[in-house]
Amino acid sequence: MKLDPVVAQVTAALRERSAASRARYLARIDAARAGGVRRAALSCGNLAHGFAACGAADKAALRAGRTPNLAIVTAYNDMLSAHQPFERFPALIRAAAREAGATAQVAGGVPAMCDGITQGRAGMQLSLFSREVIALATAIALSHDMFDAALFLGVCDKIVPGLLIGALAFGHLPAIFVPAGPMPSGLPNEAKARVRQRHAEGQATREELLDAEAQSYHAPGTCTFYGTANSNQMLMEVMGLHLPGSTFVHPDTPLRDALTAQATRRALQITALGQEYLPLGHLLDERAIVNGVVGLHATGGSTNHLLHLVAIARAAGIDLRWDDFDALSNVVPLLARMYPNGSADVNHFHAAGGMGFLIGELLDGGLLHADIATVAGPGLQRYRVHVKLDAGAMLQQVPAPVHSGDANVLRPLAAPFRRDGGLRVLDGNLGRAVVKVSSVPEDRLVVEAPARVFDDQQQVRVAFARGELDRDVVVVVRGQGPRANGMPELHQLTPALSVLQARGHRVALVTDGRMSGASGKVPAAIHLTPEALAGGAIARLRDGDRVRLDALGGRLDVLVDAQEWQARVPVPPDTAADQAGCGRELFALLRAQVAAADLGAGVLGESA
Repeated sequence: MKLDPVVAQVTAALRERSAASRARYLARIDAARAGGVRRAALSCGNLAHGFAACGAADKAALRAGRTPNLAIVTAYNDMLSAHQPFERFPALIRAAAREAGATAQVAGGVPAMCDGITQGRAGMQLSLFSREVIALATAIALSHDMFDAALFLGVCDKIVPGLLIGALAFGHLPAIFVPAGPMPSGLPNEAKARVRQRHAEGQATREELLDAEAQSYHAPGTCTFYGTANSNQMLMEVMGLHLPGSTFVHPDTPLRDALTAQATRRALQITALGQEYLPLGHLLDERAIVNGVVGLHATGGSTNHLLHLVAIARAAGIDLRWDDFDALSNVVPLLARMYPNGSADVNHFHAAGGMGFLIGELLDGGLLHADIATVAGPGLQRYRVHVKLDAGAMLQQVPAPVHSGDANVLRPLAAPFRRDGGLRVLDGNLGRAVVKVSSVPEDRLVVEAPARVFDDQQQVRVAFARGELDRDVVVVVRGQGPRANGMPELHQLTPALSVLQARGHRVALVTDGRMSGASGKVPAAIHLTPEALAGGAIARLRDGDRVRLDALGGRLDVLVDAQEWQARVPVPPDTAADQAGCGRELFALLRAQVAAADLGAGVLGESA
């Protein structure tokens, strides 16, 4: 199938404006490869330190330096359900490597925090910056020059982007991302959402709410709604960094273990010691980045990736911009509906045909670059598969279904849920923002109402409880940008705003903060830049100003006389309470150096 002209145009423009920075990046990683097997350059003392703790067989192999040694970089901890399954993976990987005559070592661990636990808490202000910490920790893990390829064990929100940014700094090494898989389905998402809304209105007790949440988040594995964690997993497969079909297989199953062992064997095959050398920095090119954006639109994925994909691309010397997301959204249809954009979860998506069906439809429509390099080999066509174990417990690939198993969850290109990707970039006199409209009702795509301005989400919740927001209103939450307090998610606003909209009011949110993959039915202009602390126009807003969010026209404006608007002096938010406590004082340097949201809200900057 011929490539869609808009996809081709976006890719060509991306490649052209990235030419210089991409060339510098590739030259740097190619220079890092020039020395051959890095262990050979280590002194005897260096190398002895590197294998001192190994068993006799591994020690002999590492000492000889003729077989590959794999780095394992893991985000394991046993508090988070998504990462708890990784406890078993190093042993599985070492065993598979030894069977192939090679070795594997845990090179290092990276932190993994959970936005679900820190929502509305001070710890949430460390969440976005944890991506940079994870990237730095990944670099430290790989800095020992002991490795020929790396396996990355991570799932959730900032963990996968951080691992990938760190891995790209060592882009001369091959890399495979190894997922853990989702937990089984629990309490249906719509039932959970109803309890949350009842609790927000004071109609359900805390015990009832806790019981609903515990029935939803109930086992090892990724949370099953389609937020940032599962968007991460989709991206790794559509960009060719997972093995085909491996993304949504449950943890702690024979099939998951077989996939982990196969990832190990494949990593050994693509090192510089073999005939299929595939360095990460060359694999992850402009085409793979565009495929990631297309996958995000086609599945209604997390808005957090308007930050993360930009930062990942910049780490590879690629100048991805919000305008690229906007242009692609116009031609990529929405093929999947998962909560919060629908009632299904990722297990239902996988059962309906999953990634194999989705990738096949997008390839047939010319919406994905079929000719990318992948960790499984050349070309994305090899990802049109499902995986299973045969009668002898051997891993087997079978063709993905050509028809969806459930049209309420996953649809073909000929009958999408929407003709576009449901994402809009907004411009106007308030600045630049993004809005996800894939689940917003058609009659709420344009909202014009008086503003009510707040400095944090707790103030909104208090005003809601007092009945002060029981009307048409644009809720403005400022001082939530990366420079102000680390850009926490404002997910706790969702129940209250949803209640107001359900009462028939015209409601919208405008913020320089984040709403994440859990953005729902209320139109939300998020990631507004410049942020309030940087003198952005949101700092000029006053209670009662009429604000218009127009997702159809791509506009975000305050309807105030132009002369009066220009004369207003921005009122910077008071961030004093956000500067210390819960470790926030340790992140002052990051807050001071962070880039704007449309540049990825990163601190590490373009690596090229």
